[in-house]
Amino acid sequence: MTGQEPFGSTLRALRLAASLTIEALAETSGVSVRGIGDLERGRRAAPQRRTVAALADGLGLDETERERLLAVARSGRRAGYSPTGVHAFPRGIDDFFGRGQELAALAQLAERAASQNTSFDTLAIPQDRPAHPVVVAVSGPPGTGKTTLALHAARQLSHWFPDGQLVLDLRGMDDDPPGPTELMLGILKALQVADRDLAKAGPQGHPGLYRQLLAERRCLLVLDNARDEAQVRPLLPGAGAGMVVVTSRRMLTGLESVHRLPLGELTTQEAAAFLTALVGDERAGADPLSLTEVARHCGHLPLALRVAGNWLATRTGWSLRRLADRLAVEERRLDALTAGDVRVSGAFDLSYRQLTPAAARLFRRLALVPGPDTSAACAAQLTGQQLFEVEDVLEELVEVGLLGAYRDRYRLHDLLRLFARTRLEAEESAEDTYRARSALHRWLLETAVVAGRWYEPEHGAPPPTWQGTADLSSAEAARGWLQSEGVNWLAALRAAATAGEHDTVVEVAEALHWFSDQWIFWGHWPEVFATSARCAQSLGDPLLEATHLNYHAWALMVCESRFHESLDRSAQAFAAAERAADPGQQAWAHNYRAWAFRKLGDHTAADDQTQRSSRLFEAAGDLHGSLQARHGAALSLLEQGRLEEALGSFRQTLTFLDEFSDRIAPHVADIARLGLHAGMGNSYARTQCWEQAVTHLQTAVDICRGTANTSLESRHLNHLGTALLSAGRPKEAYEAFMCCVRLDPGADPKAIAAARDQLSRLTGG
Repeated sequence: MTGQEPFGSTLRALRLAASLTIEALAETSGVSVRGIGDLERGRRAAPQRRTVAALADGLGLDETERERLLAVARSGRRAGYSPTGVHAFPRGIDDFFGRGQELAALAQLAERAASQNTSFDTLAIPQDRPAHPVVVAVSGPPGTGKTTLALHAARQLSHWFPDGQLVLDLRGMDDDPPGPTELMLGILKALQVADRDLAKAGPQGHPGLYRQLLAERRCLLVLDNARDEAQVRPLLPGAGAGMVVVTSRRMLTGLESVHRLPLGELTTQEAAAFLTALVGDERAGADPLSLTEVARHCGHLPLALRVAGNWLATRTGWSLRRLADRLAVEERRLDALTAGDVRVSGAFDLSYRQLTPAAARLFRRLALVPGPDTSAACAAQLTGQQLFEVEDVLEELVEVGLLGAYRDRYRLHDLLRLFARTRLEAEESAEDTYRARSALHRWLLETAVVAGRWYEPEHGAPPPTWQGTADLSSAEAARGWLQSEGVNWLAALRAAATAGEHDTVVEVAEALHWFSDQWIFWGHWPEVFATSARCAQSLGDPLLEATHLNYHAWALMVCESRFHESLDRSAQAFAAAERAADPGQQAWAHNYRAWAFRKLGDHTAADDQTQRSSRLFEAAGDLHGSLQARHGAALSLLEQGRLEEALGSFRQTLTFLDEFSDRIAPHVADIARLGLHAGMGNSYARTQCWEQAVTHLQTAVDICRGTANTSLESRHLNHLGTALLSAGRPKEAYEAFMCCVRLDPGADPKAIAAARDQLSRLTGG
C-alpha cells in the first residue's frame, strides 16, 4: 500500500481487514453511510483531516496505519488533483484585457465560498451551519465578453475549488436549447458518476444525486450562455462550498439569492490596451489618435474591438487611419466589423430574433431617437402605445441585454443603434418610419413648450386641460425634463426649422427664453435663438424678429462671451423694434447693449444704454425689465470701482425687488436676488471686508442650491471660496472649491477650472 493509491480502495481494504461493514464503520466513526460508500467508490474527493481522523478512530487503526491513511488522503488532495477529472476550459481565454473590478469581485466571492468551514470536511460530518454555494449572474449586451470573463475567472480561481471546475454551454441562443434535465445529466456524467448509478437512481433521482454531489464538493461550475431562469434554476445547488457563475444576455431577474455582475463596454484605456495587444505596440504607437478613433467607432465593445484588431492583424498593409476612416461611415460600420465568420451584427441578430413582435418594433424605432438616451414617455411616441405598455416592452429589451437602463432613462449602445437602424430600414416602410419620427418630434416640441412656460412670467403651471405623458407637475420637474431630453428636443427643433415650420420654432424658443437662465452653460442656446431669429425673420413680423434677435444677443454674450457679436445682434434687434414701433423690445435691446459695453469696459456707453432702457421699461410698466436695468446699473458701478455707490445701488435694487415681489415671477426674483447678493459680496470683497463678503456670497450660493441653478452656483461657489481664503478660513474655502468641482456638466467650465487651480494650490498639488 503506497501513498499514491486511491483513497477509496485504501479505505475499503482497511474496513474489510477490520471485519466491518459500511454501516458498522459509520456507527463507530460518525461519518455517514453514504459518505463512506461514495469515498470507497471514488465518487467523492479525498476527505479532509478531521474526517480521516474520525474514520481512523472508527477502524481502530494504530499510529502507523493512521499515518498511512492520512498520507493517502493528502496525496489525493495534492495541487492540481481533481478526482472527477473536470477541468473543461475552451480555448481563447488567455487573450483577455480589462475587467479588473469585475475580476476582483469574483475573486472575493470565490474566497468567501471556499472558506466556509475549511477546517474540517463538511461533506461527511453534519454541521449546525451548512455551507451555501455562491451564485453569480454575469449579464450584459451581446459582445461584452461575458463568456471570456467567466472562463478567465474560472482559471484564475481554480485553486479555490480543488474538486473540479466545469464549464457548460447552455446554448441559450439556439432555437431549441437543452432543458434542465438534459443539462443536469451532462453535468453528472462530467462529474464521473457511473452509468450504473445513474440508471439505478433513474431520471427522477438525478436531481437529488446532482444536489448531493455538488453539496459535497468544492466545485466551480460555469453555466455559460443561459437562455432564461427556467433553464438555470434547477441547476443551482442548494448547499455546499462551491461557486456557480451564470452568464446570460438576459439579466435573469427572476433568480433569487444571487450576486449580480452586469457588464458594459470597456473603458477608453482598456479598449486602447486591447487593440494595442492585437495590432502590436509598434503600429499602435505610431498613430495613437487613429487607435482611439477605431476604439470609439467600436463603441469600446469587446467583440467589435476583437474583430477590428483581428482585421488589422491579418492585413499588415492597412494603417490604423485607413480602418478608422472605414469605420467612420455609419452606414458601413457594421459591415466593416466582420472578420471571417465573426460578425458583430450576427451577435446582435441572435438576441433580436428572440424578441416578441412588440419589443422588436420598439427596438427598431428607438433608432429614431436623436439623443443617446430616452424616457419611457418619449419611447411611447414611437409606437403609439400607452405609457404602462411601453414600459413593459422597454423592460423586456433591458432584460435581454439590448437596452441599457439608468435612472429612468434607456440607452442603446452605439453599435446596437446602428443595428436597429438596419432592421428599421429592412422591415418597415418609409411612410411608417416618417410617421413615427414625426410623432416623436411633435411630442418633444409640444412638451418643451409646456415645460418652458413654467418659467415664463405670464404662464407657469400647465393648464388643467393639458394631457401630457411627461411629469411636469412642478417647475423642478419641468427643468428636469428639459435637461434630460435636451439633445432630443433640440434635434426636433432643428428638424422643424429645416422643414420650414417657422411658427413652431419661434413658439418653442419663446417658451424657453426665461428657462435659459437656469441652464446657461448647456452650450446650445446661441444655436436655439439664432434659429428662432431666422424663423422670425422668415415670418415677416418685425416684433417677433426684434424679440428673438434680443434673445440671441443675450445668448452670445452670457453663454459664450462674444460681446462684439452681441452688440451687433442687439443693434439689429433695436432696428427691428423701431420698425415694429415697440418700446418694450427697444428697451431690451438697450439693456443688452449696456451689458455688452460694460463687459467691454466702455462704461460711458454702458451707462447711456442703461438709462435709455430704464426710461423705456418704466414707461412700459415692465417690472422685470426695470429690475434688470437697476441691477445692470449697480454692476456698472462695481466694475468702475465706485464701491460705496455700488453697495447703495444693490441695496436699493433689493428694496425695489421686495416692494414689487408679488408682481415679479418667482424664479426671476430668485435669479435677481442671488445676483444682487453676489454683487454685494463682491463689492465687500473689493473693500476687503471679508466677513461681509462671505455672508452675501453664501446667501447667493444658498439661493442657487434652492433653485437648482448649477450654472450660477459654480460661479458663486468659486467667489465664496476665494473670499473664505482671504478671511483666513482655508478649511471652509477648500469645501467650497470641492463643491464647485463636483457640480454636474451644467456648471460654468471657467469656474470649475479656477476652483481646481485653487484646490491644487491648497493641497500643494
